Amino acid sequence: MSVPGLLPAGARRFFIKIFLDRAGLWFTMLTGPLVAVNFGYCSVFEMSPGRIMLKVDDDPQRVGLCPRRLAQIGPHFQKYIDEAKLSGVLTLVARKGQLAYLDVRGTMDIESGKALAQDAIFRIYSMTKPVTSVAAMMLYEEGRFQLDDPISHYLPAFADARVYTGGSARKPETVAAERPITFRDLFTHTSGLTYGFMGTSPVDAMYRLNELDGGTTQLSTAEFMNRLAQMPLQFHPGTRWNYSMSTDVLGHLVEVISGMALDEFFRTRIFDPLGMIDTGFSIPARDADRLTTNYSRRKDGSLHVADAPKTSRYLKQRAFLSGGGGLASTAADYLRFSSMLLNKGELDGARLLGRKTVDYMTCNHLPSGGDLTSMGQPVFSETSYDGIGFGLGFSVMLDPAKAQVVGTPGEYAWGGMASTMFWVDPREEMIGMLLTQLMPSSSYPLRREMKVLSYQALTD
Repeated sequence: MSVPGLLPAGARRFFIKIFLDRAGLWFTMLTGPLVAVNFGYCSVFEMSPGRIMLKVDDDPQRVGLCPRRLAQIGPHFQKYIDEAKLSGVLTLVARKGQLAYLDVRGTMDIESGKALAQDAIFRIYSMTKPVTSVAAMMLYEEGRFQLDDPISHYLPAFADARVYTGGSARKPETVAAERPITFRDLFTHTSGLTYGFMGTSPVDAMYRLNELDGGTTQLSTAEFMNRLAQMPLQFHPGTRWNYSMSTDVLGHLVEVISGMALDEFFRTRIFDPLGMIDTGFSIPARDADRLTTNYSRRKDGSLHVADAPKTSRYLKQRAFLSGGGGLASTAADYLRFSSMLLNKGELDGARLLGRKTVDYMTCNHLPSGGDLTSMGQPVFSETSYDGIGFGLGFSVMLDPAKAQVVGTPGEYAWGGMASTMFWVDPREEMIGMLLTQLMPSSSYPLRREMKVLSYQALTD
């Protein structure tokens, strides 16, 4: 591969030459001191100040993927754009150390018609949860806590928890919890906590009455946790699965145990080592034009602006750092994070977790090896959770036939409220990702369709 000529000094751009071998991809920066870094999955990066751009490998067949079949992914999601169901979609498939497919189509913002760019910044919401889980397990590896430790050892406000048994949101009836909430309960969403937006029980209503909304609260993280601890649990810890603010509590535990604010811990222990330069709880003013518009779906199917870039709360520093849903990120950054997981905790010489720890996180931790349906959560988002277990921060595929979607036992995944998703398939050495901005994530079966369209391209 030839190296492009240098641009005039005023252009302030950097071009990179990349060398490929079995160990990975290497690049050399040619403006300024020579630097050689193993940069993982992507065939080519073009770097301008503060940006990393992906370029797809020119021969996906080398990694067992059919180019013609991969090419079906983009046109499929174009139908959603043409029907004004989505503003824009970014999809990618990586396998065996190569970015085999990358498709970017539609707009960042329907009203302006600005084309979606591959370095667009998306609100990834609950795709924050795997990041927080990794952070917590880094502390676990340091011997700072055990999974069966009660969280009240570190957050005394959660001692003497009570469980809702009846009554109304304003006059609840409760009993003492049979046992304390543990770290494992938080990782696996079996703590008894919930979300105010769930709307399935009086406990949810109590969250709303007490303004326990991580997206809008003005409370600090510590203040929020103290208020949350006063709410009754929806069930006794460890007895059921319920999607909840558990990972927000886990994020605060990272702060308490490490003595660092969550954004600082993420930056110094995860983002900087992995080269994730565009991921954070807020977006710098210089990058505001890269933030996509977030839409919500009305009952008639039309789109409504839920969060516009110019007025987005992501442009401001927030007191509450949501470990369960506060991050914004890019395709390139989250591919770096996913690649670290697929590579068993290490990427480009930066090891965040040990191999056994990643294996442990991504096995099923639900009682008796059951699936989410057996734990009292038959449906969440747009997909049935039959045949799906849960690990320490990820859903885990147990039985693709029971789940009624193509996949591999042992693959792990999660998504976000605005219909984003990713999955990692260790057996196939494969990563898939879909980024868009539409709430709720149950609007359309985008995630199932992305998986089918990706797996049907495998040829070996």
